[in-house]
Amino acid sequence: MVQAPDGRQLEVVSAGPEDGRCFLFHSGTPSAAGAYPPLVAELGKRGLRLVTFSRPGYATSSAMPGRAVGDVATDAQAILDSLKIGSFFCAGQSGGGPHALACAALLPDRVIATASLAGVAPYPAEGLDWLAGMGQENIEEFGATLQGQDALETYLEREAATLHDVQPAEMATALGDLVSDVDKAALTGGYAEYMAGRMRRAVSTGIAGWRDDDLAFLKSWGFDPGLIQTPVAVWQGGADRMVPMAHGAWLAAHIPGAQVHLLPEEGHLSLALNKIGDVLDGLLAMGGAAAHPAHAS
Repeated sequence: MVQAPDGRQLEVVSAGPEDGRCFLFHSGTPSAAGAYPPLVAELGKRGLRLVTFSRPGYATSSAMPGRAVGDVATDAQAILDSLKIGSFFCAGQSGGGPHALACAALLPDRVIATASLAGVAPYPAEGLDWLAGMGQENIEEFGATLQGQDALETYLEREAATLHDVQPAEMATALGDLVSDVDKAALTGGYAEYMAGRMRRAVSTGIAGWRDDDLAFLKSWGFDPGLIQTPVAVWQGGADRMVPMAHGAWLAAHIPGAQVHLLPEEGHLSLALNKIGDVLDGLLAMGGAAAHPAHAS
């Protein structure tokens, strides 16, 4: 647990070489902090250390009602300071994508390079039909979000009830219309176990984190992606029914100098599973092998 400047508590997970360069990972919506062993192994091969945390309101992290996406930068800074980490690589998957971009925008002196994996674009985004191509559950969820907090809470309480005790074999069914065939194929074995455990923990203390993520996505993020100065790579799959590829295309077109990886054959979940090595190698290449110190002085 790490204390934020305002006194909130943040649940932090770290894994891998203690002296490794930091890879700060922002997980999706809903989620809670956890270390997926194959990811830790891939990071370790590259001398990287995983640091991740439960955003406010998830698991044992204190809630922060009304938070904006950009508020994550303050929490990330507190966590890294507590671990005596200076500069870091950053990545976010799905709902974690905007939070990774927030670090890229708001912590430019510390962020080396950032990857957005299947991340959502801002709402509204000029030229983007934000809900087009999403599965029915997302259309209902964000439709409720647009109606306001009361409608969203009613929707999420119902959805959370199905996740409280979800088992690995039930994950694809629980995600319903949000998973394409390639993502259903990914939701097996150890990854299904990891995802089920993460979902159970995400709603273990209520829906505050999930609610506040959703509300934050559809209001001002607190920063302009078009003003990001640090290196960013955008990865998005064409078989993604949670965050369609058009979101990645929009981000890539609006983030200065973004590296673009739009992969028609990948889904929302399969993208990270199948391409994580390429993502990490790309981050290292963008950042340079020794461009920044690994630890704060």
